[in-house]
Amino acid sequence: MSSICPDNLTSRLPVNKQCDYARPVPHQPRSAQAGQETPGPEAEHALPLQLGVDRTSPVPLYYQLSQQLEAAIERGRLAPGSLLGNEIELAGRLGLSRPTVRQAIQSLVDKGLLVRRRGVGTQVVHSQVKRPLELSSLYDDLEAAGQRPATRVLRNTVEPATAEVAAALGVAEGTDVQLIERLRYAHDEPMACLRNHLPSGLIDCDTERLEATGLYRMMRSAGITLHSARQSVGARAATGEEGGLLAEPAGAPLLTMERTTFDDTGRAVEFGSHIYRASRYAFEFQLLVRP
Repeated sequence: MSSICPDNLTSRLPVNKQCDYARPVPHQPRSAQAGQETPGPEAEHALPLQLGVDRTSPVPLYYQLSQQLEAAIERGRLAPGSLLGNEIELAGRLGLSRPTVRQAIQSLVDKGLLVRRRGVGTQVVHSQVKRPLELSSLYDDLEAAGQRPATRVLRNTVEPATAEVAAALGVAEGTDVQLIERLRYAHDEPMACLRNHLPSGLIDCDTERLEATGLYRMMRSAGITLHSARQSVGARAATGEEGGLLAEPAGAPLLTMERTTFDDTGRAVEFGSHIYRASRYAFEFQLLVRP
């Protein structure tokens, strides 16, 4: 019996204990100067996070707690830099035993979402974006997940199509095509480097608009109906330049994606070659059994 969590030996009555949780501490940008880490006014008005614990559920209480915390991190309710307090404080707030809270926190530490800092407490490091494999843009997916997307355009120019780009877009090699290279952020952290080639003149590739919204939104607003895509996913090590852009060391694992997107007439409207931080990003698949 000593190995069983004490909380699983308590009341069998239907209980759903709702508790206020730690208030998020605003994430400080990497460029913040020393001595400027005092939380801003928004921290004083942040809504407390509500957590529910159902003692009648067969799901272990530590797992209930860890899943709710993970969801709060992924949705931006607990932003990078948020302090959760120590285990004793959390256990008291939630009406749980300390071993239960410790197990829940450790599971998120193991996933890289939380870190324990001596003299500070438990702190949110970052969330991992889990993106479904469907015809959607990274900007839309991040925004829907509450990840506060932002974009910095690195290059926006016209260049001759290479053999690979020409084959993907169905144009002759050497034909002028639009090259757009962007760095995509979530919660002020770099997430991905996006390199897209478009047929020249397809849309107005205004740099200011590219930094304010997603490429697919710009296409749809231009009357282009996205219909289907051919996509491949892989992985490789980061170069020194890529690591510098994505805040990863050279040789760090990267996820790669190549996608050719077609409109409803069958015309290729975009060829994308993207890299993502494997520490912060994952693709989700839904697999179906063949009838």
